[in-house]
Amino acid sequence: MSEVVAKIQRVSRASLAYAETLTREWLPQGSRQGSEWVARNVARGDRASGSFGVSLVTGKWNDFADRQAHGGDLVSLYSYLFGCRQVDAAMAIDRRLGLGVFRWGAAPITSPAANYPSGLSVSDATEAAHRQRLESIAADKALARQEAAARARTVWDAAKPASATHPYLMSRGVPAYGLRQCRRGWLLVPLYAQGELVNLQWILPNGKKRFLKGGQVQGAYSLVGEPVAGGRLFICEGWATGATLYRLTGDPVACAMNAGNLRAVAETMRAALNRSLDLVIAGDDDRQTEGNPGRQAANDAALAVGAMVLYPKWPDGCPDDLTDFNDLYRWHRARLDEASRNDQRQAGMTGGDHE
Repeated sequence: MSEVVAKIQRVSRASLAYAETLTREWLPQGSRQGSEWVARNVARGDRASGSFGVSLVTGKWNDFADRQAHGGDLVSLYSYLFGCRQVDAAMAIDRRLGLGVFRWGAAPITSPAANYPSGLSVSDATEAAHRQRLESIAADKALARQEAAARARTVWDAAKPASATHPYLMSRGVPAYGLRQCRRGWLLVPLYAQGELVNLQWILPNGKKRFLKGGQVQGAYSLVGEPVAGGRLFICEGWATGATLYRLTGDPVACAMNAGNLRAVAETMRAALNRSLDLVIAGDDDRQTEGNPGRQAANDAALAVGAMVLYPKWPDGCPDDLTDFNDLYRWHRARLDEASRNDQRQAGMTGGDHE
């Protein structure tokens, strides 16, 4: 087994010299942007361009909209895209590039790229296998979404209005704003698409979050408040951020739930109410994360739909680990509360001296 692993690693290292050629073949609907190949993720049927990035220097890759989809080299990328084992992926790349790392006997290669021609174009066999895989993925995803939407409706109908004293709401300093709560004490955040409830986000008392398995997230959103024709609408990532914006401004908010979904939600809202909404993307400022993905996603969404973009303004002395408007709101509130307590203590001491 160690010999096979060593060969896979050799192919991984050698393939970096051909990174752009390979990614261009595997992800033909993409383009080079700096040192990355950026495309849509064909393995999950994503129609949104730019959600998938591959480093042409290191081979590392990730799907910006799916935290589970990532890898460290071109071998794992091939394995992910074509649904095969890493050893099969390494053998396919080895044969494609003529590296000679593996010995070729009579046994056929099970990888879809086994029949690559010597030229640079993708073979007809690979294209057919790729299309068949995408169709299968799309069918499975559609069924999973239907099942999740049905479960979401059942769970939502059985839940009761969320308690104003729920630990998560108390910790975030915001009202429930229409959320519900199941018997376990988990908050339920409803996600809608095309006017239909399609998914739920569970928020546990300790703040951990999860969605219904297989449920739609991309393109879905949760509303805080109701949009009005000609009015302003904020679009943000998390629900707590949306609740904070609504509490402070009174303007409705569409919560996209993650940075990778901002653009899809913005495009939906741009088309709503005869395109009359004044859209403002309220982005997270991931200033401690390389590349600041929160700002990047917010900027991309704003440019795509012609919206304004807004970020938290960090005062002097504000902790560096704060990233969104709810963080800033809670920090300000804590300072005001502390100042109020100090004033009360000072008043008590003054009153005592007077007596």
